[in-house]
Amino acid sequence: MSQKPWRRIATEEAWATPELVQRYRKIIETKSLDDPGFFSLWGFFGTSDAPRAKDLRDRIQDMEARRLADMDAAGVDVQLLLLTAPGVQVFAPDEAAALAVSTNDQLAETIRKHPDRYAGLAAVAPHAPQKAAQELERAVTKLGLKGAVVNSHTMGTYLDDEQYWDVFAAAEALDVPFYIHPNTPPKEMIQPFLPRCMDAAIYGFQAETGLHALRLIISGVFDRFPKLKIVLGHLGEGLPFWLYRIDFMHAGIVRANRHPGVKPLKKKPSDYLRENFWYTTSGMAWEPAISFVQQQMGMDRVMYAMDYPYQYELGEVAAMDALPLTPEHKKMFYESNAVNLFKL
Repeated sequence: MSQKPWRRIATEEAWATPELVQRYRKIIETKSLDDPGFFSLWGFFGTSDAPRAKDLRDRIQDMEARRLADMDAAGVDVQLLLLTAPGVQVFAPDEAAALAVSTNDQLAETIRKHPDRYAGLAAVAPHAPQKAAQELERAVTKLGLKGAVVNSHTMGTYLDDEQYWDVFAAAEALDVPFYIHPNTPPKEMIQPFLPRCMDAAIYGFQAETGLHALRLIISGVFDRFPKLKIVLGHLGEGLPFWLYRIDFMHAGIVRANRHPGVKPLKKKPSDYLRENFWYTTSGMAWEPAISFVQQQMGMDRVMYAMDYPYQYELGEVAAMDALPLTPEHKKMFYESNAVNLFKL
């Protein structure tokens, strides 16, 4: 446990129920899903006997002694738990909605057992939008969960489609954040990634999720829901490094009236990225990049995350402790920003 004058809160930490892992394995066995990225990701982590896969399966399902010991060994005081990708989004809408309810109940029970160590975000089924909105409200008001997590696209569809916006309306009304966690690219996008195993965290995750976030901005979702709060991991999936070019090119497309899917916005794309988005460091324990995103997006927008158990590094907290930050900014990074955003 931390001896510092702040808690170290890790804000993108994966978990899964044994039921969910078994359902993923059944999909792999029956080949009942047309999603190459799912088979690439969970064909390995769900069924392989490789030490890396077996270790992750064990850790991601363990919410008791092993996870708590791992947290203590790494110096993490609190984990914000997110249902691992692809969550419930690979199941049919009604099945996915029911699975989200049962999963959130289990998450809330785990948090009740360890209220000082865990908090969590609700799983929702975006492709059952009204049920997703209802479940988010239940999860926040009845279960005490702190927002929602969506694992990017849902079978190739994105949340910039207005059919999904009931859940954004619910998140804005509840004043809770919406975490867009990566998924492997959909089948329409993934083929060039697969020959070199680039479909997951090495590049496919950030390419696909950065695309998703930019689609949201360009769609006008933040003009419709100006108080909507979105969280991106991995230091914003690359978008903070592209602010100038995104603004410049978006303005040119609008001026030229080039495409019916790109209409004028009330602000520049970079304004939404600075005002409606928050960023975690999951998987990006690299001082130059962290410092850049803090400088560009604001000290109050960047939070620590480890990305457990996919990227469990015992020395990571020590490296983060060495960031060139004042004590005030160090507390914001580790604790205050997360407390304020997620109402911990």
